[in-house]
Amino acid sequence: MADQNVPPRRPRDDRGWDGRQHHTSDSYGDPTASYGYDSPHPYQGGYAAQGDPREQYGDGYAHAGQPAPAPRGPQWVGPEGLGRPAPARPAGAGLPTLDDDDEPGRKVGRRKAIVALGGTAAVVAGGAALAMTPQFRSLFGDEAAAGDATGSAVTDGTLARPSGQQPSTVRTYTEQNESYMGSRAGEALKKNAPSGGRTFSGPAAAAAETKVTVKTVLAKDPILHLARRTTFGATPAVVSDIKKQGIDAWIRGQLDPDKIEPSKAELKLAELPTQTLSVQQLRDQRDKLNEQGAQPEREVVDATLARQIWSKRQLFEVMVDFWNDFLHVAADFDGGEVYRTSFDKDVVRKHALGSYPEMLVAANKHPALLIYLNQKDSRKDAINENLARENLELYSVGVDGGYKEGDVRQAAMLQTGRGVDDKGQYVLRVNQHYMGKVKILGFTHANTFSIKDVNNPTAKEIAAVDAAIDKYITYIALHPSTAKYVAQSLATRFVSDTPPKSLVDRLAKAYTSNNGMIKPVLMALFSSSEFWAAVGQKVRRPMEYLVATYRVLGVSPEASAKNDNGDNKRTPFARGLRQIHDKLRELGQYPMGQPTPDGYPDVYVAWTSAGTMVNGWNEAGEIIAGYRTSFTYTAPEKLVAKPPATAGAYVDALAQRLVHQKLTAREKNLILGVAGVSATTKVDATFNGAITAVARAILASPQHHLR
Repeated sequence: MADQNVPPRRPRDDRGWDGRQHHTSDSYGDPTASYGYDSPHPYQGGYAAQGDPREQYGDGYAHAGQPAPAPRGPQWVGPEGLGRPAPARPAGAGLPTLDDDDEPGRKVGRRKAIVALGGTAAVVAGGAALAMTPQFRSLFGDEAAAGDATGSAVTDGTLARPSGQQPSTVRTYTEQNESYMGSRAGEALKKNAPSGGRTFSGPAAAAAETKVTVKTVLAKDPILHLARRTTFGATPAVVSDIKKQGIDAWIRGQLDPDKIEPSKAELKLAELPTQTLSVQQLRDQRDKLNEQGAQPEREVVDATLARQIWSKRQLFEVMVDFWNDFLHVAADFDGGEVYRTSFDKDVVRKHALGSYPEMLVAANKHPALLIYLNQKDSRKDAINENLARENLELYSVGVDGGYKEGDVRQAAMLQTGRGVDDKGQYVLRVNQHYMGKVKILGFTHANTFSIKDVNNPTAKEIAAVDAAIDKYITYIALHPSTAKYVAQSLATRFVSDTPPKSLVDRLAKAYTSNNGMIKPVLMALFSSSEFWAAVGQKVRRPMEYLVATYRVLGVSPEASAKNDNGDNKRTPFARGLRQIHDKLRELGQYPMGQPTPDGYPDVYVAWTSAGTMVNGWNEAGEIIAGYRTSFTYTAPEKLVAKPPATAGAYVDALAQRLVHQKLTAREKNLILGVAGVSATTKVDATFNGAITAVARAILASPQHHLR
């Protein structure tokens, strides 16, 4: 695996106060399974135990190895422990399979040329060669790079979180993006980001009135900018649609995805047998599915990739990906094979362009989240605070949102009793719900109910307890700190790694005034000058790079005529999607792939890995050459309908086709060097046999890496 680029998991503890692990042996469909640290899955709800939780609260409990005192009120199952170190960085040296060796007599070697070209894309966003990372300087023989980590340093500052301290001062999960941007490379990026702006009457007006002043190699074309930011990769068809419909109409259409017809690939998702099955059907048919080689927790990723590449509902898919990082539940956890598809459909996709408070309420009642963060094991006499903490730290107000450790505990007490029944459905067990007044971040509730028999409550009594918990979840989802946190995250995704405070404040105001509805926030974002001024200020992450490559090359979901489907259990389409999925695992990013609940970071300096970038270039070469026959590819010599007869003009035409603009003179010369020709050299449609290498070099340019 070339590069995971993921932080180590957060220490968790699944043991009760008596130090015992609560679990059963059935880890497939039995929601009573704890999915703890002895599971065969390395990352899942619960995480590795890090010692006895009695030692970590400072409450006078016995140390490990000593007898425990008699229970005193609620017993705590806590997630304390050591903080995580900064993410490990790969060495990044070496250029595997990058055009093999340079040919004798070539003026500019292919390997050196493509690295020089791609190295420009590996700098701080803007493509202006502001600060090449140490990993890439090492490719050019820069010895100083070996000991210089300033280009990708992380100022995490993570420490253990002692009991009672303010979370924002002693962090476990930090604000990932903010932490990464504390590096020297992050500081350089801030200098090239738009600093402020205003809101206009609509997106088209904002685009027309905004002047782009940042340094960037991207064309300062508002239509291209919109296509790059609101889709997984601009294509000729998308650009044509925006020009035809106009900016405002196109955005309105994208914000109403139900009216957009499904693509051929989306109709072919029926070839993924698990994606239409209910939770109960997945449980009942697991033996049959295993025989077919169908893995639900992987097929939900496969289906997501298909939609990212081929769906016409591109803004919707971008927002699904956003929420999969913000309200993150990994696909690969024990229980994911049964519940993750339902979470995708019934929580994320149902609310992606709707109400975030409703999404958070739905998530907190979904078996996937309840299992992933061990809420199903939380009861009044053994309170697990995992979900309560992440609701505050990751899913709402954020680590700097003002909550304290006492708030986490109060929230955990309020949420006790929520779990999953033996049919795999959400249940609230009133007899396991803590009763008593709670106060969390200004939210107060008596949390006392008139229940005649807690072991046999009526539907009305259960609903009353459930409503109290929902009221709290809605409260934190609408908290001012949540408004700011969502606004900051959206601005980071759509505008720049260091979005202006002016924009974040306006988006937070839109979130609050619209009660957490997402469409008005997005319209405010697209109507801002900051959005239109930020051309070239985002670098594609590994998944975004590869998906954009499939899109721009016009790959079809239909199998090639050369395909020989030797695996009669799965269709070529299903197999092809799994190949993309597996490649993205190598690159370190795939949908729902982060093992820990914080989701993937969304800033450039978190992904500065030479190994990952070179692996992406090599994959682009595989796609251009059409080696994988599960899909149909446009032959590289046919990417340009009528290729010019000279090399220089051909490069211009191919760049226009692949990155929608001309390259700089330096980049053009480097690409000509890849083919070993001059601008005036006569070439045929195959670029005298070098068309694949030339196309791949263009896809290694900053114009394709930036979005």
